[in-house]
Amino acid sequence: MSFQQGLSGLNGAAAALNVIGNNVANASTVGFKGANTQFGDMYAASLGMAGSSQIGIGVNVGAVAQQFTQGNLTTTNNALDLALNGGGFFRMSNNGELSYTRNGQFHVDKDGYVVNDQKLRLTGYPAAPNGLVTTSSPVDLQLSASQMAPRATSDPLSGNLTAMLNLDSRETVPLVSPFDYANPETYNFSTALSVYDSLGNPHNLTTYYVLNAPTAPAGNEWTVHATLDGANPQVLAGNLIFDTSGNLDPTSAQHALPTWNLTTGATTPWSPGLIDYGGTTQYGSESSVDSLTQGGYTAGNLASLGVSSDGIILGRYSNGQSRQLGQVVLATFANPNGLLNLGNNHWSLTAESGPELVGQPMSGGRGVIQSSTVEDSNIDLTKALVDMITAQRNYQANAQTIKTQDQVMQTLVNLR
Repeated sequence: MSFQQGLSGLNGAAAALNVIGNNVANASTVGFKGANTQFGDMYAASLGMAGSSQIGIGVNVGAVAQQFTQGNLTTTNNALDLALNGGGFFRMSNNGELSYTRNGQFHVDKDGYVVNDQKLRLTGYPAAPNGLVTTSSPVDLQLSASQMAPRATSDPLSGNLTAMLNLDSRETVPLVSPFDYANPETYNFSTALSVYDSLGNPHNLTTYYVLNAPTAPAGNEWTVHATLDGANPQVLAGNLIFDTSGNLDPTSAQHALPTWNLTTGATTPWSPGLIDYGGTTQYGSESSVDSLTQGGYTAGNLASLGVSSDGIILGRYSNGQSRQLGQVVLATFANPNGLLNLGNNHWSLTAESGPELVGQPMSGGRGVIQSSTVEDSNIDLTKALVDMITAQRNYQANAQTIKTQDQVMQTLVNLR
């Protein structure tokens, strides 16, 4: 039996060397997961017979098990290079045929699909034109390169304009009247903000603040004038009224802006909507602007991409806005070692792995996604080289048992 034992040892050591060699060859392969060779001893057995001492007949390769441990993370300059820090696999589609990978080196093809080097498409949850992600069945992620449509300041989705100011309580009523926006001596303070019409054309909205003649209480009421693009000054309906502590009366916080006739081809006559002065004060310090906002914007082209830790793909546009374009999904398995290795760092599910469990990153044991990063191979090259030496010694030792048995057999043959 020594020949059989030695031969099985040679086969086992050769299998271990093959696995180690493959690990070493892929030490720089992004997303690669190393494997270990697992052995079991072999015994001859007969039905109904047992012995107090059995001599084995060698070794066999029980399994070559993948090691799905975390690899180191390395940063890159590509926003669509995605690394998984934690459990899960990227879910790839090849015309509906699914595979799974830890290699997150992606780019956008000519049709806008997020693909890898093998042209397989990354799957995830789609986003509606308004940027809302719907967690339905995963689809091939396709990023739209179309322009972002403009949104008028007056659009309900834009919300109200907001102005949080401080108007100096030490100011006096202007000596020159009536109000003339071209004459700074007719008002106490002014501020400007860009607003957008229905076609996304920008307009300069300037508001002017004039302290009224003493009222009860004295000096706590301001009239607001407004111009659009430096013309047609109009007065807002209602004044800003403050109490003796410098707080704005809530009933005077919101005002409707006037309407103006436009010549840009947009909706006309047009008003930017409501302006909310909530939080505005009248204290004894210089008049200043604490906050001045509006929700409109002009049209924009897609300028860059980013991916958040929960897999949301965010498009950044030339108009300063951003919009969700989709969400990457991850798949997990009850038994990852049951996956079938397809090569190119891809696996497919089998009966042993169990069905895929698909969900968002950072949920159900799924990892965090890091953009502009790749996951390196999990091979420890130093350990692999030591394991290679050990396997080589095992191979030599088993070859020696065959050589020794041959010498014993030769001695027996030479007996007279």
